Amino acid sequence: MNKSRQLGNTDLYLSPLGLETWQYSTKDSGGRSMWGNAETKTVYDIIKYSLQNGMNWIDTAEIYGNGTSEAFIGETTQRLEREKALENNPLIASKWFPLARSASSISKTIDDRLKYLQVPTIDLYQIHQPTSRSSLRKQIEAMVSLADQHKVKQIGVSNFSAKQMIKSHRLLQEYGMTLASNQVKYNLLHRNPEKNGVIEAAKELGITIIAYSPLQQGLLTGRFHEHPESLSKVSRFRKLQSNLTTKTLQKTEPLYQELKRLSLDYGVTISQISLNWLINAQGDTVLAIPGASKIQQAKDNVGALNFDLSSRDIQRLNRISTDL
Repeated sequence: MNKSRQLGNTDLYLSPLGLETWQYSTKDSGGRSMWGNAETKTVYDIIKYSLQNGMNWIDTAEIYGNGTSEAFIGETTQRLEREKALENNPLIASKWFPLARSASSISKTIDDRLKYLQVPTIDLYQIHQPTSRSSLRKQIEAMVSLADQHKVKQIGVSNFSAKQMIKSHRLLQEYGMTLASNQVKYNLLHRNPEKNGVIEAAKELGITIIAYSPLQQGLLTGRFHEHPESLSKVSRFRKLQSNLTTKTLQKTEPLYQELKRLSLDYGVTISQISLNWLINAQGDTVLAIPGASKIQQAKDNVGALNFDLSSRDIQRLNRISTDL
């Protein structure tokens, strides 16, 4: 059974899996949420189930619907608090979107983040990408200022290279802080963080890696291998984003067969094997944020917390996925 892990060298402790909420960001042309009453209830049920069954944190971002995702989280967590449905309030991670913006917008937009999330402090605030017009030093200084004002507790980054991550950590150390995390794409079919120095540097400096897209857009759930005809229902953007093609299915068939074998051995689903590998293959260094748009997906996610793959099975998955 997995227990909460220390986030970097901070005083925050997070469950190995958190709930990713990009999918709760859809709006129509009038700026209204497209979820409607039934879907809003689905979001509520997903968040409630996830938090009651092993997760203690939620990840979102400013760019996810320009506050729509954050607002869903704020409304839902406040409702759960009124209902006394949780033993503890969930920890919240969000992100500032830096593209074509200067560091000054960090302080200008933080109050909107707090308003949408309905919290006085964001537990983990992250620089979403290394694309700001301002220097990294200025961005870090702005983030530290938020920490000094108790508007954020800890500071992280996302999509940063090993070099950028190390520099962020060093800059934060000048202010008596530490870089808590770096959120990057990482899964059994996308193991770049192992090759580009990100995980190595994270382990050396005590920085947590938060893995997004942990199931490679469904490719690591077995869904497309078992029902290849369902590829026709996937959007072109999603296909391009995760290379969802018939050729990819053929290439990854050996990994699918091993995941299927292990799922039968452990009595769990293929996606649970994929998630469990992710949060155990690098010791305690990696946390993951699977999403869920259906309650069954939420149940599947938290089920990955209820067992641990053996080191032998982890090594076997390592070998097979490395050869792909």
